[in-house]
Amino acid sequence: MPCVAQFGIIDKFEKNKDYSSDYEPRKYNCVAIDDDILNDWWEELTFMKTYFHCYSRPNFALARYGVTIIPPESLETFYNIVSKDIRSKLSEELINLMVLLRTAISLNKYVIHYGV
Repeated sequence: MPCVAQFGIIDKFEKNKDYSSDYEPRKYNCVAIDDDILNDWWEELTFMKTYFHCYSRPNFALARYGVTIIPPESLETFYNIVSKDIRSKLSEELINLMVLLRTAISLNKYVIHYGV
């Protein structure tokens, strides 16, 4: 089984919550993508503002082996990275990720990422 990264929408974001304390991909209706794909995007992801595990830990890119919180202001950047990947036209997993990101953008929601 390949290693996957999972992404979901946080319906009610809590600034004081440590999101790494529980692994809840079902709660956030996560979509999974092959973690290897993130390697191809890594340089661009390093410019994307995020938080590792909780809001009090600002960072950039993704916590590959932990939990990342992607704020609404970074979602357009992330969407652009995904959409310009040629695989996004045919890959069901990338199409699902783009739909999730577009939904989060339209609702001004945070996105959670569970690393491998």
